[in-house]
Amino acid sequence: MSEHKAETHSEQETIRLAERLALLLKPGDVITLEGDLGAGKTTFTKGVARGLGVKRNVNSPTFTIIKEYQGELPLYHMDVYRLEDSDEDIGFSEYFNGEGISIVEWAAFIKEYLPDNRLNIKITYLDEHVRLLEFRPRGDHFASVVTELIG
Repeated sequence: MSEHKAETHSEQETIRLAERLALLLKPGDVITLEGDLGAGKTTFTKGVARGLGVKRNVNSPTFTIIKEYQGELPLYHMDVYRLEDSDEDIGFSEYFNGEGISIVEWAAFIKEYLPDNRLNIKITYLDEHVRLLEFRPRGDHFASVVTELIG
């Protein structure tokens, strides 16, 4: 499994990178976001939403677990942190096999439900402005998406 890295130097740069990614996605694509609190997972998701044409403000679904947004494709934004030590399946396969794009924060907590083909992204907070994004594609589709996105 190859890994590609990108550094962003502002919130806007992170959003622009995510916007460009959104244009390469197709229905049923699943992206996982890992990173500490404040690393930029929701900021990245805002960029994907913008790239999909979502008009609503995107914020973390910490208390609802899943928020749905309508753009050119539906966006399913999941924060499954609260499902740690739970084996609750809240219909993940319907989202993952649906017509939209799924973004899962804290995906390690539901790894048994995740599809094999997905794009894992780890965001690391380097300093107040700089983030390191590590893209780990699983499957040919995501390998070509990442190659097109960052080479």
